[in-house]
This record gives sequence, C-alpha cells and structure tokens, in this order.
Amino acid sequence: MIDRIQALLDEGVRDKIYPGAVWAVGDSTGIRASGTAGVLDPDEPEHRMQLDTVFDAASLTKILAVWSSIGALWEDGRLDLDDQLGTYWPEVADHELDRVTARQLLTHTAGVPLRAQLKNQYGTDHGDIRRGVLREPLHRPPGEAVEYTDRAALILGFLAEHLSGMPLDQLATERIWRPLGMKATCFGPLPAELAARSAPTELDQDTDTHLKGIAHDFSARLLGGVCGIAGTFTVLDDLASFLRYMLNPSTASPSVGFGPDWTDRSLTIQTRGLEPARGLFWHPAPGTGEADDVWVHYGFTGTGMWISPTANRWAVLLTNKLYYTRDRQPLADVRNAFRELLFSSAEKN
Repeated sequence: MIDRIQALLDEGVRDKIYPGAVWAVGDSTGIRASGTAGVLDPDEPEHRMQLDTVFDAASLTKILAVWSSIGALWEDGRLDLDDQLGTYWPEVADHELDRVTARQLLTHTAGVPLRAQLKNQYGTDHGDIRRGVLREPLHRPPGEAVEYTDRAALILGFLAEHLSGMPLDQLATERIWRPLGMKATCFGPLPAELAARSAPTELDQDTDTHLKGIAHDFSARLLGGVCGIAGTFTVLDDLASFLRYMLNPSTASPSVGFGPDWTDRSLTIQTRGLEPARGLFWHPAPGTGEADDVWVHYGFTGTGMWISPTANRWAVLLTNKLYYTRDRQPLADVRNAFRELLFSSAEKN
C-alpha cells in the first residue's frame, strides 16, 4: 500500500498538480505510515517537502478551530444546537439570522448567503465586518436545502467568541490545540521560524511572489488573520494528534474541550433526507455513504483529512496545489484515489 501511495503522489508532482505533498495514515494509537513527495517551491528544487512542513490549512480551519470550539461549548452546556440564535445572541436579534440554529449552520442548511463576499462589502473595520455579516439577509428559508457556504463558519466563529468571551484563536488554543499538544498549529501571519518552513501557496498579484506564512484567504487577511473560514497553519504531527484523539480520547489530556459525544454526533448524517448528506461540518467522503463511515474535510489550498471510526483509521494529505492553480478537479482525482487506497474494504485489514 505504501508503494502505491508514493507512486500516486509522485505522479501528481510530475503532472504539476502540486509542487509537493506530505501524507500519513494512522489509527487510535498514532501514525502507522507517512511520507513526502516533491518540493516546497519549484523555483527552489533543493528544498524538498518534509514531514514537518507547515501548511496553510485553509478550510481545515473550520474543523480545527470552529467545529472543535463549538463542540467544546456544546459539551459545556453553553449551546443548544437547536435553539434559534436570537434567543441568546443580542447581536443577531431583530435580524434574519436570529431564526437560524447552530445545527443548521453546521450542516450548511441555514440559508445564509453562498459566499462570504467580505471584499469591498462591509469596509475594512473588524467591527463593521462583523455587524455586516450578522445583519445580512438570508439567501433562502432555513432548513430548505444543503448549500455549502464559507459564511456558516464565519458566523459560528463569531458565535464561539460571543459565548466564550474570548477571540477565536485564544479559544481554540486554550481549549483544543494546547491540550492536544498541537504546538505548531496557529492562526497566521506566521512568525519567521514557522514561515521559513511553510509551503508557499497562491501568487500574490501585488508583490508578484507566492504567499508564504500568510493566509491565502482574503477574508482571513482582512480580519487580521483570525477568521472562522480560514487562516490556520498546521503540520502533519498536529493533525495526527487531533485525529487520533477523535478515535481515542484517552490518548490526550482530559482538558481537551470536545469529547466522544461531540465526535459521535458529528460523524452521523444530520440533514434528514436533504442532499448532499452532511454531518456536523464533516461529510461523507465522495464515492462513499454513511454505511461506509468515511468522513472528510478539505481545504482549498490542497489540504485534506479523512476519518473512519468503524475502520479505526484516519488519513491526512497535505499539498500546496494552489501554487499552480485554483482548478479543483486534478487534485480531486488524486484525493479520491488516495482515499480508495486507504479505506477500501480490501485495505481495511
């Protein structure tokens, strides 16, 4: 299996789907196999991808910071997933968002606008942006359809800050990352030491250089680096700790904010017949269903992680595909092949 994974990822480098990749597969005890392919930057081929390369996690922020923090608040009894937000959040009272629930945001059924669209919409002041997002009219009635939108995570990040009384980065650090020993995971911009070993992403038109240690996502940059949509940076070992804990909470400090109840609830279909099926921010991997019990979350920069409680298996694939293109399909094919190698019935044993 390891040779087949390496061949798959090496082919992706040759086809210029991404400059390089870092991968691992593990279970409730930790990493079982890992490897790298390619380089950090094609202009500097002497710098190979390393197992400790730092990646712009992009939408994995929604899991690492938002989903986990909301889970901590839910397990603390400070949030009921089915209460309308306006019942305990004064900022949204008397606005259309007041009748939306946290569950609907987590399942992308809230009816909020489909794109975050922060650029040139609410100005550049953090408070003005927050107020603008929370007062924006709904796109459709809540509970009517499943429509993926970054805005759901942005709103949940603001909700977590309201309920906890602390910024999202502090909340995630204190309740999730530090107790799990995720020492390299943080919101950007990165300090110099971490930026030096980070994988470059998109070409910045203003500087004509690829972003390195700075979030690719404009919304995250506009909000100073900390945002529910994107903005975190992470490394393979930290993701391994996070996913191993999801399979076996006894592997970490009991002070981790969320526990098995939140994981179990999240990795089940919550959309009640609506398609595409969703759990709570997690969704069934493409080509699988709830019975297969393989759940996934992707990041636009080229990151991804999978977990299957039934198979007692998790996997991580980190790439910087955004260095080359915004086209999703070439990497989607690699991801699907990677998942099939690791989670097909033939490989579970």
